Amino acid sequence: MSTLTQTTTEETPKAPVPAAPARDRYFDFLRALAIFRVVLYHLSGWAWLPLVFPSMGVMFALAGNLMARSLKRPALQVVKGRLRRLLPPIWLLGVIGVGGMVVQGWGPDADGHPAWWWFHLTFWILPISDPPYAEGLPGVHGFIGADWAVELAGPLWYVRAYLWYVVLSPVLLRALRAVPVVTLLFPVALSAAFELGYLSLPGERFASGLTDFSTFGACWILGMAHQEGILRRLPRYVVPSVAPAVALTGLWYALHHDFGTGNDLDSMPFAQALWSLGTVALLLHLSPSWSEWPRRLRRWDGVITFLNSRAVTIYLWHNTCILVAATQWDRLWAVVVLEQNVPWLLESVWPVLALTWVLIVGCVVAFGWAEDLAARRRPRLWPNGGRAGRSARRH
Repeated sequence: MSTLTQTTTEETPKAPVPAAPARDRYFDFLRALAIFRVVLYHLSGWAWLPLVFPSMGVMFALAGNLMARSLKRPALQVVKGRLRRLLPPIWLLGVIGVGGMVVQGWGPDADGHPAWWWFHLTFWILPISDPPYAEGLPGVHGFIGADWAVELAGPLWYVRAYLWYVVLSPVLLRALRAVPVVTLLFPVALSAAFELGYLSLPGERFASGLTDFSTFGACWILGMAHQEGILRRLPRYVVPSVAPAVALTGLWYALHHDFGTGNDLDSMPFAQALWSLGTVALLLHLSPSWSEWPRRLRRWDGVITFLNSRAVTIYLWHNTCILVAATQWDRLWAVVVLEQNVPWLLESVWPVLALTWVLIVGCVVAFGWAEDLAARRRPRLWPNGGRAGRSARRH
């Protein structure tokens, strides 16, 4: 992040650095917690984690909140700015990932339709649909496991959904101001219609986009409603009364549809939509004004700043880091002493999680500068929590 411009003479006093707005501090905490939970979930696969904290719903809600704040400026300018900030880190991922796939033999004849292969590559430039990737690739010299391209491309569904939410936000904001309840409930109603068979999803590419919109669209709109003050105008008892009922309905639906490992909320869009909406509504309703970090969180200020300052880089590369860490940790099974005496350690996710975060930090140093370039800041190997960084996150 850029530092404040320093004064050029000793006689000119330095302007004080204002603290981040109180509610932004709470949102930074939620975003950092969401990112950490995403990494832990994608490593462990524990089905209960999305119930404890629905990270995707939280991240979309916070993004919707920031988008509504930014739309005080001309809509086209805001949308272009958002795309400019999002795309360069994706292009860097694409250059490295697609380059590696091509080196391993992926090419125009991979699916038997060379012209479509070249056309679909444009989704790595503007990911309005899922970018293509090679399946079934071998590992790389014991460094990274097989099918690494699938893991590398995995997080891009979030980018695609985020991009569509950004483009639709000016329309969604107008609708929210005109008919708030209808606008908020429309994505959930759409999800229910798909789930119950009243509507059928179109082709695969359109289906994935519509599924994401119907699953998390209400969270994005809820974040916009919070920024617009719509939630604050409700009687204080409404959200604490209604939100738990919505969330528990989603949980009930999941439990009656074989919820568990391998079939969690991620594979149940309707249950995910209800649980995320209810939980996020409670978190936004709480929304404390922290003039300073609570005592228990003060020690984590640096970590929270790091996670927020490089959120895009961490999210884009964390799956690959998990695969590399797991590949390297699995090699320890070849050490007979470890296999015979501490198999519980080799089976534990915690050492792999620690190694994953070491690799994530490495990716932040190696690739995080792309976020600075996208934000038109001087590139830095390591982010800081200066005023410029907070301002950039607000816009």
